[in-house]
Amino acid sequence: MRALGILALAALTSCTAVNDTADQIARQQAKSVVNTYVAGKYPGLNSAPITDCIIDAADAREILQIASGALTGVDAAIAEQIGQIARRPEALQCIAQNSLTLLG
Repeated sequence: MRALGILALAALTSCTAVNDTADQIARQQAKSVVNTYVAGKYPGLNSAPITDCIIDAADAREILQIASGALTGVDAAIAEQIGQIARRPEALQCIAQNSLTLLG
């Protein structure tokens, strides 16, 4: 019985590690999409702080949808989604707090 418990724990740990890796890959892809979008929309600004604020304000479903733009390109739906997330209070507050780093 104890061996089954250890096996179950090992399987759960393995699944958690795989999920964490998948989440990190999706976040990196989404960051790339958002960063490219923001840099194109606001040339001359350091887009990395804005990107981080947008990604941090997005939920897991939104991260996956935005990350799909790495394969399909940024369409109107993804651009609108990025804009909606950027207008959330937590994103706006984060952007305002990082405003000194926006000019590079």
